[in-house]
Amino acid sequence: MYSVIVVPPACSRPDGQIRIATGERLAFGRAGTDGGLTIAHEGVPRVAGDITAHRNFWLLSNLSEDQTYVVENPEGAGEHIKVGPGRLDAPVPFEFARVVLPAAGELLSFDVWAPRHTFRSVERHGLSGTLTSPAFTLDRTKRYFAVLTALCEPRLRGEPHATLPAVEQLVERLRPVWPAVSRSAVYWNIDYLTVKLRLRPGPDTAEPGQRVNGKKESLVSLALRFDLVREDDLIVLAPAASSEAVR
Repeated sequence: MYSVIVVPPACSRPDGQIRIATGERLAFGRAGTDGGLTIAHEGVPRVAGDITAHRNFWLLSNLSEDQTYVVENPEGAGEHIKVGPGRLDAPVPFEFARVVLPAAGELLSFDVWAPRHTFRSVERHGLSGTLTSPAFTLDRTKRYFAVLTALCEPRLRGEPHATLPAVEQLVERLRPVWPAVSRSAVYWNIDYLTVKLRLRPGPDTAEPGQRVNGKKESLVSLALRFDLVREDDLIVLAPAASSEAVR
């Protein structure tokens, strides 16, 4: 089972994403390698670095001679780490991250998702032994949860057969708590949720071009059936909660 997903620059389709399993390594750079990530820019080293999947996080090696790479947490209000030239296997803990490469006066980037992140309650009630793995792992402080909540809102408010909001409606609903929200950001989070909640089939069996309406319906059906989003979660859509619930 893959544990890390690399989203190449300008990738807009699931079949363009690269999935790597724990222990697997993915090289990236200007010189294309078999199965690697090619970044066709004269300012990128021929072999710029590599990514190694390790359960629910990943390792980044910077193989350039003089360039520092930056790994940003798009959800972290400026949170980032720097990986200096020659650094090998720097651990990256972010659930989703953006790798930024300086290249001849430009900044190039690609995304890396680690959707297998898991969480547990700190309460053990005196029990010992192995923890039970959660069926679904959602971080209620992330933007993807606000998107999922906005998708579920009409049916949470007592309309079990309500039409799901269009992307444009989601943008307007989320704007009070996420001023920079855009259509592309909403699409990105919907796509990420289908991976996070394991609704998307494997890359060998995925049907190309799944409509966003089908993704939304599947997400809402799963979320409401298993109480992943409840009525009291609607607070994440309230402006007063913006500083805490959606960062």
